[in-house]
Amino acid sequence: MFVKHLVPALAAIGSVAAQSRTCTVSTTTIQSQAEATGLAGCQTVSGTVVIGSEAPGTIQISGPEVITGDLIVRNNSRIETVSSDTIERIGGEFNLNDLNSLRRVEFTALTQVDSISWISLGVLNSATLGPLTRAENIIVSDTFLDDMSAFDLTTVGRFDVNNNRPLERLNLQFTSVNGILNIKDNGLGLQVSLPNLIWVVEMSIANATSFSAPLLRTVNGSANFDQNFFESFMLPNLTSTERGDISFISNGNLNNLTFPVLTSIGGGLLIANNTELTRMAAFPRLEEVGGAVKLRGSFDEIEFPALELVEGAFDVASTEDIEDVCEELLPLAPRSDGGDGRVQGEYNCAGEVADANEDTSSETSDGGNGVDDDENSASGVALNTALFGLVAVAAIASAL
Repeated sequence: MFVKHLVPALAAIGSVAAQSRTCTVSTTTIQSQAEATGLAGCQTVSGTVVIGSEAPGTIQISGPEVITGDLIVRNNSRIETVSSDTIERIGGEFNLNDLNSLRRVEFTALTQVDSISWISLGVLNSATLGPLTRAENIIVSDTFLDDMSAFDLTTVGRFDVNNNRPLERLNLQFTSVNGILNIKDNGLGLQVSLPNLIWVVEMSIANATSFSAPLLRTVNGSANFDQNFFESFMLPNLTSTERGDISFISNGNLNNLTFPVLTSIGGGLLIANNTELTRMAAFPRLEEVGGAVKLRGSFDEIEFPALELVEGAFDVASTEDIEDVCEELLPLAPRSDGGDGRVQGEYNCAGEVADANEDTSSETSDGGNGVDDDENSASGVALNTALFGLVAVAAIASAL
């Protein structure tokens, strides 16, 4: 136990400790409020602080302003409140894990932390931080929080909010996310608003009723929107994804999709099983796709008026009669299929495919001249970006 070592150590060094107020122990373990109070004389705790599994209902840490390592509370079924009115910076991770009685977290002075990982806090309904000015990574999973304003920053690395069932509104002021933005499996009515977001490395949004990011210009990696409930979706200022895919899979209410200024997709484009989306005219300025284009649905209109290059396959299947649509798209096909060669890989376009909406995989059909009715038999699985590039397939196909 840290306190058993800390108190005599402080007594031994006396006035030196009073001057420096830095307490150096690799791991400080707290099992009671009295032990937490023992830190009052430390301005800086050099090391990690662990609130142990036997700590009682309320633990307040007052005195320290800096913890250079982690602050950890986990596997404790008794603790209900963790708080501090003095801690300003945590150099490592703020880790709360598997605390089934924790209801309140209040760190009113905290402005900087390397990372936050709060997982399996089933009754946590109140969180107050800082306000924060810096956090590299934030994960909040399986809590009872209905408000994420405690984590509102200008810039963040990874931001992952999932399985917080009461959460129905998420309004954050991020301008950039330097890692993965993952928002999924929260409240069924979740409305996501990111009014200032300009740039994100990668994003995955699921189970949202609405999504708004009006200033978003660039996604470095993939942008996946799967199993949402919104009827309309628009990213009015997105111009490119630099190396990743764009996917819309199993958004059952989606009937309007718009990317008015998107010109290039670094990876592939997958739109599948959005049963209300009958008109595919979402990409009026799209010129280049670095991977494959795969469309599966109930389309009766499909338009790509500006498309000049698809480095992978171009694979379309609809439950509707799209013979005329396929004829209009035929100029995109390789020259061997009667087109002008804008598609580097295989070209397939088929209508009246009864199970078109069941194929949500990233794999494309094998062969075909683009006018037959062969059905793709791949089962519905999650997007696999590693398979979706298909640049190698394109190279082989173009050589044949």
